[in-house]
Amino acid sequence: MLQNKPRLNTPRLYTFRRCPYAIRARLAIQVSGVRVEEIEVKLSDKPAAMLALSPKGTVPVLQLTDGTVIDESLHIMHWALKQHDPDAWLTRHDEHAEALINSNDGDFKAALDRYKYPDRFPEQSQEHYRDVDAAVFLCELELRLLSQRFLCGNDISLADAAIFPFVRQLIAVDADWFSASPYTALMRWHETWRASALFQAVMKK
Repeated sequence: MLQNKPRLNTPRLYTFRRCPYAIRARLAIQVSGVRVEEIEVKLSDKPAAMLALSPKGTVPVLQLTDGTVIDESLHIMHWALKQHDPDAWLTRHDEHAEALINSNDGDFKAALDRYKYPDRFPEQSQEHYRDVDAAVFLCELELRLLSQRFLCGNDISLADAAIFPFVRQLIAVDADWFSASPYTALMRWHETWRASALFQAVMKK
């Protein structure tokens, strides 16, 4: 968090519609009911006002009314849900959920980047990045979802919202492969999220 920035009447969120980090921040804000001003960022021409708040230049960036800046997506999620958590996402967030998110943001995100852009990572084949590297995490999710509807039980938690946008991004690379894969429980979970009113609301242009 950065301090001593100008005050606002409404929190301001710099976001990019398809960025998984921005999507998960918007999911938490949407479910919390907290009102923010959304500013869609063109990544090839980032606004100077956003860069002044967060020089690292990545979305999402949330500027609170007192000038405080939060420029990490998970911190934005926690901030929003601490304002109002009507579906008890935080109640179901424990050390196991935290470990899942850490795995998602670490090894799985690295495998996802390599799978999406194999030309940048010629050390292995695209299939290797999906079927070996990413599969470690996908299998863990599948095993959890075989016995419960969501990642931390039969109700949605912060972990579901934090991880779904990244699984969605992997599936988008080759949806036909995913449809024919053995990840049937993960497929059901993904479709539940994809068709949800919550997800549709945060993806409106």
